[in-house]
Amino acid sequence: MIDIKNLTVARLRYELKRRGLPTDGLKATLIQRFTAVIEDESAASLASDMPDSCRDTISPARCSPTRATSAAALSSDWSKNRGAKPENPKTLLKAGKVTHLRREHNDIEHDRRELACAENLPSNGSDEHVERAEGEFRVMKREQQNFEELGCPKRNRFKAESLQITQLAGSSDIENLAENIPDGSWWTNTRPKFECWNENTVMDIYSYGLGAGKESPCAQRIRQVENDRYFEKFLWPNFDAGKASAEHVLLIMMIVNEKCRENLDPWATFHTPGSENFASFFHRVITLQTCRHLTFIEKGTRLVFLIHAFQSLDDKNVRMTLLPFVSLTLWANLSPGRLQLELSKNSQLQKHWRHLMKKEARALNKATKSDGADLLPLHTRIEVAWLSMLISDFLESHLRINYAEHNGNDRECSPAIRFCERFMEFVIDLLSQLPTRRFVHAVLDDQQVLVKARMSPLFAQSEGRLYRRLVDLFMFYQNLEFDDHTGLPMRESKIAAAHYGKVRQFQRLCFKHYEKLHSLSLSQCGAIENRDDLTRHLSALSANELHRLVTEQLKMIRPDDPWASDATFLLEVIVSAFQRRQSLRQIINQLPLYPNEDVLMDESMVPSVSSIAEGCLALPKLNLQFLSYHDYLLRNFKLFRLESTHEVREEIADVLRRMGPYMDGDTGKVKFSGWARMALPIASGSLIMVEVQKPNVGEAKPARVICEVKLDLKSLRAGVQSEWNQIKKKDVLFMLAVGQNVTANEDHDNHSTSSVLQHRGLNFVRGAEVIELRCASDRENDHVNGSVPEARNSERTLVLSLDAAQYHLDVIRFGGNSDVVYGALNVIMRRKPKENNFKSVLECISDLMNDGCTIPSWLHDTILGYGDPRNEHSDAMPSQLRTIDFRDTFSDTDHLKESFPGREVVFTSNCHTERPAFRVTFPLKSELSSDAKTEKLFVEPYEPIDRRFYLEGRPMMNEIRFTSTQVEAICAGVQQGLTLIVGPPGTGKTDTAAQILQCLYHTEPSQRTLVITHSNSALNDLFQKLSMKDIPGRYLLRLGQGELDLETDVDFSRVGRVNAMLNRRLELLAEIERLAISLGVSEDMAYTCEAASHFWLLHVLSRWEKFETQASNASDPNLVRDWFPFKAYFSDMPQPLFQGEFTSDMGKALGFMRHIRDMFSELEECRAFELLKNIGNRSNYLLTKHAKVIAMTCTHAAIKRRDFIRLGFEYDSLIMEESAQILEIETFIPMALQKAESGISRLKRVILIGDHHQLPPVVKNSAFQKYCKMDQSMFTRLIRLGVSCIQLNAQGRARPELAKLYSWKYRDLGNLPCTARGMYELANPGFAHEFQFVNVDDYRGSGETEPTPHFYQNIGEAEYIVSVYQYMRLLGYPASRIAIITTYRGQKHLIRDIVERRCVHHPLFGAPSRVATVDKFQGQQNEYVLLSLVRTRRIGHIRDIRRLIVALSRARLGLYVFGREALFRSSVELSPCFQHLLKFPTKLALVPTEAFPGARQKEEKRIPYLVEDPVAMGHVVNQLVWQSVKQSSPFKINVFNETTEKK
Repeated sequence: MIDIKNLTVARLRYELKRRGLPTDGLKATLIQRFTAVIEDESAASLASDMPDSCRDTISPARCSPTRATSAAALSSDWSKNRGAKPENPKTLLKAGKVTHLRREHNDIEHDRRELACAENLPSNGSDEHVERAEGEFRVMKREQQNFEELGCPKRNRFKAESLQITQLAGSSDIENLAENIPDGSWWTNTRPKFECWNENTVMDIYSYGLGAGKESPCAQRIRQVENDRYFEKFLWPNFDAGKASAEHVLLIMMIVNEKCRENLDPWATFHTPGSENFASFFHRVITLQTCRHLTFIEKGTRLVFLIHAFQSLDDKNVRMTLLPFVSLTLWANLSPGRLQLELSKNSQLQKHWRHLMKKEARALNKATKSDGADLLPLHTRIEVAWLSMLISDFLESHLRINYAEHNGNDRECSPAIRFCERFMEFVIDLLSQLPTRRFVHAVLDDQQVLVKARMSPLFAQSEGRLYRRLVDLFMFYQNLEFDDHTGLPMRESKIAAAHYGKVRQFQRLCFKHYEKLHSLSLSQCGAIENRDDLTRHLSALSANELHRLVTEQLKMIRPDDPWASDATFLLEVIVSAFQRRQSLRQIINQLPLYPNEDVLMDESMVPSVSSIAEGCLALPKLNLQFLSYHDYLLRNFKLFRLESTHEVREEIADVLRRMGPYMDGDTGKVKFSGWARMALPIASGSLIMVEVQKPNVGEAKPARVICEVKLDLKSLRAGVQSEWNQIKKKDVLFMLAVGQNVTANEDHDNHSTSSVLQHRGLNFVRGAEVIELRCASDRENDHVNGSVPEARNSERTLVLSLDAAQYHLDVIRFGGNSDVVYGALNVIMRRKPKENNFKSVLECISDLMNDGCTIPSWLHDTILGYGDPRNEHSDAMPSQLRTIDFRDTFSDTDHLKESFPGREVVFTSNCHTERPAFRVTFPLKSELSSDAKTEKLFVEPYEPIDRRFYLEGRPMMNEIRFTSTQVEAICAGVQQGLTLIVGPPGTGKTDTAAQILQCLYHTEPSQRTLVITHSNSALNDLFQKLSMKDIPGRYLLRLGQGELDLETDVDFSRVGRVNAMLNRRLELLAEIERLAISLGVSEDMAYTCEAASHFWLLHVLSRWEKFETQASNASDPNLVRDWFPFKAYFSDMPQPLFQGEFTSDMGKALGFMRHIRDMFSELEECRAFELLKNIGNRSNYLLTKHAKVIAMTCTHAAIKRRDFIRLGFEYDSLIMEESAQILEIETFIPMALQKAESGISRLKRVILIGDHHQLPPVVKNSAFQKYCKMDQSMFTRLIRLGVSCIQLNAQGRARPELAKLYSWKYRDLGNLPCTARGMYELANPGFAHEFQFVNVDDYRGSGETEPTPHFYQNIGEAEYIVSVYQYMRLLGYPASRIAIITTYRGQKHLIRDIVERRCVHHPLFGAPSRVATVDKFQGQQNEYVLLSLVRTRRIGHIRDIRRLIVALSRARLGLYVFGREALFRSSVELSPCFQHLLKFPTKLALVPTEAFPGARQKEEKRIPYLVEDPVAMGHVVNQLVWQSVKQSSPFKINVFNETTEKK
């Protein structure tokens, strides 16, 4: 008998509810009530012979003399609940009947349990199945009779679990349960308290809370179980692979799937020490179906788990467990003919297969000799047969979907459909990465899974729309021409040759054996390469002939395959094998660059909902590995195109909502009731097709399609007109066709975005690129040269370049009549320039597909995710630099020795200068002896060139004392190869990057470096530090629009650098002229750079060589003073120039000559700017030849790639800052901005700097972000792959106590000495603590609110934070040192509104430096930060630890976090942060008597004033304002009063 005291509250309430009894009260009351009802049932019922241990439900308790509760009391309690008097005999009679029926219902449940157990036993014959089905039918019939007698409505067996869940939750509408109950309150008063391990609890959670596999589990409930750490505390520590129930395994899989969906690491728990490991659990997962019947929902859960597992091969335990399941042993299930064919392709595989067979033979012999030991054949073992079992289950599931029975309502069959979709997703994932593809591909092809999937009934049904897309994606990867074992892609020429060779062999076979196919055999290969021709020829064969051809001669399928008797299937197998397929390059070239209406309105391709927990998408994934270079580009092309489509769709929907299209009943035309800033109507006939060029050779689409659109701007305001006039060349516009099917109203606007577009009447969408903007005067709006035409009227003409691929599809679709589309376009829409660069990226990908691979060979395998990731590290590269010029990296010799711990530093010379530079020579690996204890470094200190003689002046010296880890990063960055530098917050990533650039310039002065960042602000920050390094300014170039924000006195843009070079030329020629005059030579020698070069050779260099000859043979100490040839030129310097001491005088003479030599050398660099006559050619030369360091954003690199390739732009090194925030493809494009010379790329080193523990790239569509992993940067992917990285390990931004909030996430992150001095020693004036979590309860009965979807606000936190800001300003804190950040955009706008109303115009407050979201504040910092967490019901996206690290690492001196303590304290993922954050009380502790700047030390404690809530904080501010006003001058008081009156 089950002990009642061990039952959970949920189980108790369920049993009481099932008996019609009250379910309110605490657990003790429920136990007492349930004990009474069991006693009554036991006393009123006949004795049962069934043992208690066999009952699944709670069995009635045995009669006991010690029981005190009477049946009358129970009856009274029950009758009160039923609304009848206890003395009513009818009520008592009915109660007895209910008790009897309830008891019989327990017997029915026991019978059902026995049937379920019987299903788990191995089957002995078909009779057993018949008996089991008959028994189950009897149980169902008795159960239905009982329910009818109890007066309950008839229920469907499939609805039983829904009823249980409804009773358990106390709600009559299970479908609205998750929506009506607030987050975190499901199972309120009924959710089990997970205090100890109990197997019954697992059954309760799975059966009553999560649907028991018969209803889709509520994601909110799974999330609650996962939040309670039930997996970590109980499920895994108590997991026993031999004894654990199926529900135990399924519940673990559900939680793992939820963790993966939330982007959490689910595999760390499996690594914890215990009785079992991940291998044993995975074996239970694979064998789960062999010991228990699984519903389609449970099968789908298992498939999702397998998908996540095979996508996590970067985890060592997962990889070691899973890869044996996709190894060579899978081929034991291949047909004999296919096995021999596969083995014949690779001699190494033949060797491994023979070894495997010998090993199996030895095992079989050993088992035979042992006494009765069983050894299963290889092909029947679960690790070999698991995939075949899944395939069989998938094929059988199609037969179990009865579409006619449901009459179009697919709710009942949706679990089966979802299972089929998940299976397609699973096999796509297996085929899309090389480790799992190698042996799986042949198994899938041998069983013709692709053909069977296409011929399944679901493929042709309306419910199978997503399934069809998944099958198409499966077909792409199944037929991808790729060597599964070497990982080498095939060129198009080889693919064509292999195809035609296979076709010729097929023709010879047909000619020999089938006279009916002589026409096919004698045809040319090109005439039978499409489906229709092949089908027409092969249809001549009979069914038997097809069977013989496919199964015996071609051996494409087993003769005993159930599908082999279907002639249609056999014909499809042959046609699919021999038809010609398109190459990846052709696929991309045929795809339109701009989104059209078909893609915009397809929710399966671009979902507008944020949750994808219930289904999958027919989209590629960006995980760890890619099959080939073209596969890499194609996946990124599709996803980037769809992500931009999502953004465009949202903007189109917003435009149509604002314009309000409607149908005019009088004219029958579409009119607009409103207007939009970003769109204008196109009058009828205003769009004219101007030019359609003929296709290029080998293409079907036109080479170019040009149209003109006339617009009238007279109805717009001046500001909006100016925005339209600012449209420039290469901008992308969209033209919309809003038709007569407008049915929109306000209710439709609350639906998905695609439905909004449909109801607003959107028919067509076409994109175009601006060629020029003409005014009425027909003058071009050429913004390249900076000129904007002065419009005489409001008419404008846009010359647009349409997408040729889309135009070609339109012509084919409408039979050559393109006016059906382009004549209907009646709205033109523009976008913000910063958000409209997607076309450039897509064009880059298309060009890369057509031009071939341009990345270096040493980086190729790493980009695709293969090979040993250590081979690309700088230490493993064959050509290493032995000597590195560190310049001013080291402050002194002690600093140099500290920077190379464990190495012996040997100085080769002495240098007595105040601040020497250092060149360090590293030994080669071949020079290192095995018996050497330490590695020797040879250091050459030297005096930097004396810049006193240079006209540019003395550069700033490096004042940063780099740590040893930073020096290691600098060394690795200068060496050739791939270098990853992980920079936690405040560790000096930008300073390290700038120093790498300086060392690289001085070590390799002839090489050119490309600098890339994600944002203009980060690029300006890096470039500003770089401009202060010892790199001549003429070699620095900053490209892009953000150059205007660069805080320097020098213009580093292309035009600015050209002008600087021309001005410098004039300055140098003037100096040359003065030198010529001093030497008595004609001043005409300084007229041009060419004349100056002759002057150098004839008059300057000859005089110096003569002087050197005299100095080398003479010992006169006055020789330099007497014979130095350029004394007259340096006459303006302090005299005398020489002191009569030969050594010192000769040193000065060398310095003077160095100045003259460098002057002529710099003038020679100006010579090209003298010869080139226009600004365009000069700027191109500056870019391609002259500049040594070129900096731009990743967006600018994509926009200008075609120009860079055309100009022959070259570079040797690539340094990428913020690389963890850049999309995968936007990281790849800067590596391919130059042509490969003879197939060899010039790129020698790639340095990626970032922090994968902070926020990833921004992907607005959450489906692409979570499902497709599009937000995974290349930097993060390389870290996951195990590429060696260097992590900077000392931060100098925040106080050490603030750094503890996030330092736990980084390995050995310490603090620089500067964080223990100066302002870091002082306490924050007015606050008792340097950081504090402030609990904010409901403010006026309200916590978080959501005025519109995902627009979260919290008025209590907003009021509190603004009051604290006012408090800080009253104490004297500068507004520029205070930043307010929040986790949601809605809260940011709310805080800005309050600040605008109360602070901006107030003389005592003003506005803070920033009010921004956490995401927008990444990369920035401030002294004091006020953080609002907003949420009060669910944690929200701050649960992503990367976002929390960004939020907590922005402050240097003070951080004050406002949120709901009870909510965030319970989070497992956030606990390392909040354990430290909650070390102080959660009431804001103030010291109002202090003022800024303060002098109190941190160790000094003050008795704080504790603030209760936002209202109390407002009182504090009011009192301080009043005190401030009283102490102010009369003038200030009057100003304050006037401001108050105005408000």
